[in-house]
Amino acid sequence: MCTTTFESMSDAFSPRGHFRFWHFRFHATAATAMVLILASTAALAADTGKVAMLLPGSINDQSWNAVGYKGLMKLKASGWDTAYSENVQAADEVEALRDYAKRGYDLVIGHTGRFLSAATRVGRDFPKTTFVVGSGSGGAGGNVASVDYDNTQFGYMIGVLAAKMSKTGKIGSVNALEGLPNVLAQVGAYRLGARSVNPKIQVKVIYIKDMEDAAAAREAALALADWGADFVSGKLNAAQVGIIQAAKDRKIFCNGRSTDHSGIAPNNVATNIVEKWDEMYAAAQVDEKAGKLGGKDVLYGGDTPGSTVASLRYSNGSKFNPAIPTAIAADLDVLEKQFAAGKLKVKVTKEDAHGGV
Repeated sequence: MCTTTFESMSDAFSPRGHFRFWHFRFHATAATAMVLILASTAALAADTGKVAMLLPGSINDQSWNAVGYKGLMKLKASGWDTAYSENVQAADEVEALRDYAKRGYDLVIGHTGRFLSAATRVGRDFPKTTFVVGSGSGGAGGNVASVDYDNTQFGYMIGVLAAKMSKTGKIGSVNALEGLPNVLAQVGAYRLGARSVNPKIQVKVIYIKDMEDAAAAREAALALADWGADFVSGKLNAAQVGIIQAAKDRKIFCNGRSTDHSGIAPNNVATNIVEKWDEMYAAAQVDEKAGKLGGKDVLYGGDTPGSTVASLRYSNGSKFNPAIPTAIAADLDVLEKQFAAGKLKVKVTKEDAHGGV
């Protein structure tokens, strides 16, 4: 079951809901990415249309879905007619995407990688509609595209942070959607980053079934803490809160996915990977209007000039929890600069992201 909300009066009186999905992953050249970001504000104001977004969870989750919704609201503020559907289940994806396309939406966004298969299927029937998958891993035809940020860079930095902060020599990670490319990238890089600091460190990964299941995430994180992990990472949606609650209960460190997460456990959240999907979606619509988006898989990273699609942030004024030693924070800044300069490249294999130790 999903909930559909319309942001324009014409859609509010439609007899059926509209569903659209967009998921962006851009492997664009540095120059193109910089132009997209710098041009996005002016282009948004000059050229608008109808855009719909499908989200896998609630827009009030203070995590993945809330960030996606923020991106949609940026498009609305620039003059786009918008609609969204939250809590979209896997069984409803094809019908939801198709319904929005039938109703003439120019851009349909699926805000999670699992929409890619459905978008590819529906996209063939609606060549004039652009489907974008956030955190996807491929494009199709001339109108289905994916965009994402470079999960390897941030996974690696969190792994380094966790290993440097660990006193037990054991760290953990709780995730879902095992095998999904962006999950594999972040989890595998987390393990590699930790081992770059301490080759003997034990890294245990637990995969749960649902990105939204905070209770399951908390149970898994507690199990990792009981095993001896004193830092637990994760890449979840609403379920990220479960990791944070477990870290607070066991007095260990973790990472969040928005600065709101710091407020849940200010002593335990070391930092947050803050993803700026509003910027990515704004840039993507510029490309869509120019006819340059469809069929591509675009990835943004620290080495993409003009792009600030994600950052480590504890609060609006600082990157890290005050408990993180200055020397360790400085080491992370050096890593970030190496990624930005293109001097550090991380290659992850399926084995790097395996479950267990």
